[in-house]
Amino acid sequence: MRFPPEFLDDLRARLPVSEVVSRRVKLKKAGREWKGLSPFNKERTPSFFVNDSKGMWFDFSSGRNGNIFDFVMATEGLSFPEAVERLAGAAGMTLPKSTPEAAEQARHSRTLLDIVELAARFFEAALQSRAGARARGYLADRGLDPATQQKFRIGWAPADRFALKEHLGREGISVEDMVEAGLLVAGDDIPVPYDRFRDRVMFPIGDLRGRIVAFGGRALDKDVAAKYLNSPETSLFHKGGLLYNGAAARAAAHAGAPLIGVEGYVDVIAMVTAGFPGTVAPLGTSLTTDQLALMWKIADEPVLCFDGDAAGRRAAYRAVDLALPLLQPGKSLYFATLPQGHDPDDLIRASGKGAMADVLAAAQPLADILWMRETEAGRFDTPERRAGLEARLDGLLAGIGNESVRKYYRADLGTRLRGLLVPEAAGGAGRFAGRPAAGGFRGGGRAGKAGFARGGKGGDRRFAGPEPTPLVLSPRMSTSPVVRGARAVLPAREALLVLAVLNHPWLLDGHAEAFAVLDLVHPDADRLRRAILDVIAAHEEEGTEIDAETLRAAVLARDLGGLVERIEAALTHVADWPARVGAAPEDVRPWWRHVLTLHHKNRTLNKELKEAERALGDDPSERNFAWLQDVQGRLAAIEGTEASIEGFGALSGRPTRGL
Repeated sequence: MRFPPEFLDDLRARLPVSEVVSRRVKLKKAGREWKGLSPFNKERTPSFFVNDSKGMWFDFSSGRNGNIFDFVMATEGLSFPEAVERLAGAAGMTLPKSTPEAAEQARHSRTLLDIVELAARFFEAALQSRAGARARGYLADRGLDPATQQKFRIGWAPADRFALKEHLGREGISVEDMVEAGLLVAGDDIPVPYDRFRDRVMFPIGDLRGRIVAFGGRALDKDVAAKYLNSPETSLFHKGGLLYNGAAARAAAHAGAPLIGVEGYVDVIAMVTAGFPGTVAPLGTSLTTDQLALMWKIADEPVLCFDGDAAGRRAAYRAVDLALPLLQPGKSLYFATLPQGHDPDDLIRASGKGAMADVLAAAQPLADILWMRETEAGRFDTPERRAGLEARLDGLLAGIGNESVRKYYRADLGTRLRGLLVPEAAGGAGRFAGRPAAGGFRGGGRAGKAGFARGGKGGDRRFAGPEPTPLVLSPRMSTSPVVRGARAVLPAREALLVLAVLNHPWLLDGHAEAFAVLDLVHPDADRLRRAILDVIAAHEEEGTEIDAETLRAAVLARDLGGLVERIEAALTHVADWPARVGAAPEDVRPWWRHVLTLHHKNRTLNKELKEAERALGDDPSERNFAWLQDVQGRLAAIEGTEASIEGFGALSGRPTRGL
């Protein structure tokens, strides 16, 4: 019996190799693989390995290897059709009927793949044509150079209603096949089928074998109803079951790259170009259960990356609800949060790969996000409120299908629940923290003394777990990328401004109010600014002046030493010296005015840049394109510009040439 390739691919996708092999071989996790004793030879040291990402098993004692079908055939003595039948039963799949019609359908699917490939080539050629200039301009503005366009096979659909239809017609493709491939719009009320994609930048969508099966089109015209348009569901394309860049990401994950989920096509391309090749995205919808299962087939712990705004939090919380019932031992999710107002493309263009790496390094496990969601907006200062929280968590955890995972979640959240009873201050008069500390469980033994949700007298064993072990942190932990995360994305000019005041507090003589209202977007810079102003205000109330040494000591006494170190670490340029201790006031004062001017210009131009980008997206006219280029040029002119003053630095013992 001959089985359609699509059926065999689906069967392999539903049954990880480790699941099939573990029915006969006891497997243990070994890094990214599983290992066990060979089923073909007697041995004491494991030489049998399984790799789910690759979909293969390897027996080094016998030199044999293969996929799930090969394993069942070798261990159970079955023929290939029998092995397929056995595995299909285990996966709950119905065997396809071996009929002439089924064979014809398989041949037809191959024909449709050929048609979609022809369409992809047509769109690629159209992008490079004279008529595709506007689309190329849009891609250039998004930072997608010709090499990137070629790598991802980006194209452009002409505005003509019949451009693709006529091209494929000349290749001998029937209108019926074009409609079935999702390339034309047809219907009883449409007398003449026409091109589905018109005047759109085209992003080809591939299956896990790398074959193009559909398209996503981004509109260039502001008047269209849908900014993004995907191919419709076809026999080739089920958008809830595929991931953009899935085939390439699977290969990258097998080579050791992390699997990262972002929201859009351009974000994927920006991430891959920046050095994160294992990046994928859903296809115009929220993440589906099939897509999540596909991600888990590629990697055990994918990282989902969301915006730091309210919409991003909602998307993360939806992913938590989607994942909980599907969790399996070793299979989970991490959640990375971008700085507010940035998507991956924005962040990488503004701050580079390192900023994105810091965001990913600070990713939080699913359990943290679940706890954050259930506690972020509540007060738990009464027994009834804490009981309500426990009931909600109990209901959520009851939905976890795997018993072992459910047990460990109960233990973990039980520890966090006990933490709600930690007194607000030592020796407090019986009051309890109304809200949990940010970040959830803090470790330590105090919470273990509380009776709430414990297995003792009157306790509730549903959330019972081991007493928490005191958490011991490395002294370097506070400065590691894992802790710093998105906070590391600190604009150098903001670091200059706050450190200059810390080291030269006389700069605020008569200008404290201007410093207080300075537009600082990074929380670290703003936090240090507020601490400096508080200390100076306290001294002014006492009628005493403050010098740099006293100010620094007072700021550090507020447990801000680590923050000051991080901000100082952001200053690495040779021209940063005026912000440091020892620079002469006569040098610092003109430099300070210059940096303030640059900062104000930068903030103003960045706001104008957003407006220009939005205007061009709404109305891709020559005027708006020229506006955008003008803003970009003005920004480029001030980026990296430092003081250029005759004799600058002489009083600090530096050469008298401009910097």
